[in-house]
Amino acid sequence: MTTTPDKIRNVAIIAHIDHGKTTLLDGLLKQSQVFRANQVIQERVMDSYDQERERGITIFAKHCALQFGEYKINVIDTPGHADFSGEVERVLDMVNSVLLLVDAREGPMPQTRYVLAQALKRGLRPLVIINKIDRPHADPDRVLSETFDLFVELGANDHQLNFPYIYASGLAGYACREINDPRENLSPLLQLIVEEVPAPDGSIEEPFLMQVATAPYDEYLGRGSCGRILNGSIKKGDMVTHVDVNLQEKTLKITRIKGYVGIQQVDMDEAAAGDIIVIYGIPDVLIGDTLCDPGHIVHLPALRVEEPTISINFVVNSGPLAGLDGKNITMNKIRDRLWREKRANITLRIEETPGQQDSMTVSGRGELHLAVLIEAMRRENYEFCISKPKVITKIVDGDTHESLERLYIEVPEENSGAVIDALAKRKGEMQNFDTNEHHITAMEFLIPTRGLMGFRHDFLTMTRGEGILTSIFEAFVPWKGEIPKRKNGVMISTNQGRVTPYACFSLQERGMLMVAPNETAYEGMIVGEHCRDNDIPANITREKQLTNIRAAGKDENIILVPPLKMTLEQAIDYIEDDEYVEITPSTFRFRKIYLKENDRKRAEKNQPG
Repeated sequence: MTTTPDKIRNVAIIAHIDHGKTTLLDGLLKQSQVFRANQVIQERVMDSYDQERERGITIFAKHCALQFGEYKINVIDTPGHADFSGEVERVLDMVNSVLLLVDAREGPMPQTRYVLAQALKRGLRPLVIINKIDRPHADPDRVLSETFDLFVELGANDHQLNFPYIYASGLAGYACREINDPRENLSPLLQLIVEEVPAPDGSIEEPFLMQVATAPYDEYLGRGSCGRILNGSIKKGDMVTHVDVNLQEKTLKITRIKGYVGIQQVDMDEAAAGDIIVIYGIPDVLIGDTLCDPGHIVHLPALRVEEPTISINFVVNSGPLAGLDGKNITMNKIRDRLWREKRANITLRIEETPGQQDSMTVSGRGELHLAVLIEAMRRENYEFCISKPKVITKIVDGDTHESLERLYIEVPEENSGAVIDALAKRKGEMQNFDTNEHHITAMEFLIPTRGLMGFRHDFLTMTRGEGILTSIFEAFVPWKGEIPKRKNGVMISTNQGRVTPYACFSLQERGMLMVAPNETAYEGMIVGEHCRDNDIPANITREKQLTNIRAAGKDENIILVPPLKMTLEQAIDYIEDDEYVEITPSTFRFRKIYLKENDRKRAEKNQPG
């Protein structure tokens, strides 16, 4: 039996990163009794992707369904990081309201502003949840007032400003309408959703119509088409017409329909308007395509997703150590893997690099967005090189425009001067400055995306790891001019072989090494950061010469400083235009790009002008 639209509620959970979306959803799932009594439930059960659990963030939007009385509540957990905002944008068209989580101590944060603006732009009326009210120093009244101010600032209409709100603790598993109400369970939140979230539009009597919002892949059933049914109903075995972005039509038979019970997909014989389902039987479906009744062909407009801001090149690894670690090293295999990613992920722009046969260009919303794809590929035994990220520019009225970011920073008061000075050199313009009673300075800047590249590494150093930095895309603005590059040069290996402790000891006074003894180095590999602004050659494999002449005193003890090890995002930020990050399944290295004479002449010939 299908659930009628008036008994369905479709909502998405949105919030700043680490404000408790996934933890709250854990509590809702457990209290809805969708798990067996003896079932072992891990924390953050919705974060099923391995990188999500390791990084502690949500990367992909995921669905689940809760039963509350006679109502079916479809809930979509969304990422909180701005780099994955495309995941949020494409699911907002599937829901009729959003649950906006705000930390009861921190209040609205940068990502809160971004995801809320997207929801308000679509005419949704959010339900505000003041979460973590059991934390020390929680101030829910202040946070509620700040949230209202944010709604006003973002241009919410009167209906949206009259938003319902509730207090909750996702970790403790309770919600209450008033701050002093009994704190028993999360039923008040579910009741509020039923009362305040409008039922989905659409009629069961109309012809079938659905737009694909996500395209999950099942190794047995193939590619699925996930979305909300806009009109009509569908049964297993029905014929539907698939209309792609090029308006090409193809009529196919539905082989399987799956819905959600908790986090599990279950087979359904029939589904109707308002429900969120996954349909199998359409192998070539892409996100944004339309599925409709063969007798009533409709083409829905493409899903709206913000444009990417930076791009990198994926290049074949041509270094001396190529193929020793990874299995998939040829351009054909790398290209095929990227084309598969393009079919399933509309938030990334993937295309051939003009004029280069051994390179692919991938564009995204930030370094973390691109790093997730790179990390996924290296875990699949791919080996390749990536170039320095480049900002994507636009030509507007004959002038070059670049992306501008709104940067939010919190640092100890004594570090604020160094941060302001560094950002000023990178074309950052201060918008707000405030120091609280705990001597924590909060600052807001407008800065070109180019100015942020490489800054995060310096920021950690100048704040001794105590600063918080968040940025979100603001707009495209006229080109801001030249921005200083990395201030330190690098040490470049002149030999191939095993890194020796003796060589490391003699070189560490020149700067910070990036390799440890017994690692393998090769000619052209970057083995350290120079303490000055120029690059220097380094013999990192040098052995101590042994003679039969005894020293008058003891040999100097070799005490090595631990090498500098970066995360993948830091590595992408760190390199310059003439450098690559060499990615392998077990590690990544830095190296200089050395062109042969013929390659250099060909590159100069192809330069504009």
